[in-house]
Amino acid sequence: MKKIIFSAICILAIVCTASAQRYAIVDTRYILEKIPDYTDAQKKLDDISAQWQKEIDSKQQALDKMYKDFDAEQVMLSDVLKKKREDEIFVKEKELRDLQRKRFGFEGDLFKKRQELVKPIQDKVYTAIQKLAVAKMYDFILDKSEGITVIFADPKLDKSEDVLRELGVK
Repeated sequence: MKKIIFSAICILAIVCTASAQRYAIVDTRYILEKIPDYTDAQKKLDDISAQWQKEIDSKQQALDKMYKDFDAEQVMLSDVLKKKREDEIFVKEKELRDLQRKRFGFEGDLFKKRQELVKPIQDKVYTAIQKLAVAKMYDFILDKSEGITVIFADPKLDKSEDVLRELGVK
């Protein structure tokens, strides 16, 4: 009887171990910071960003001077000249906002430059992680650098279709 119970426990342990999911954790920020091409790309982005910010700051200073001059001279200006100066200030403000959006806005120049310089390096890292996952037979790999993010998941673990079937969605 003891042999049967012991054998049953051993078989249960083997089955549980065999069906256990294997996972790993990586820190992609740490990995990227160790890649010289990435640090070079990041330096280029920082330099470009600083240059663009300097351009915007100089335009902001010119706009501030226009405001200050207008405030000082406003009482001496005719209504026509006031309107003309207000329009000039409005145009300069719009140009400045447009330049800020063009350089730093969503899908602006900085975003495009980052895509050009950094994304290929990130793609290489993700490809290496996927190769590691397949070679080591990991079911999924989590990234701990920005909270927990799933980088790789074995497609056979995705139960989305089962949930859709349960919901009656085809």
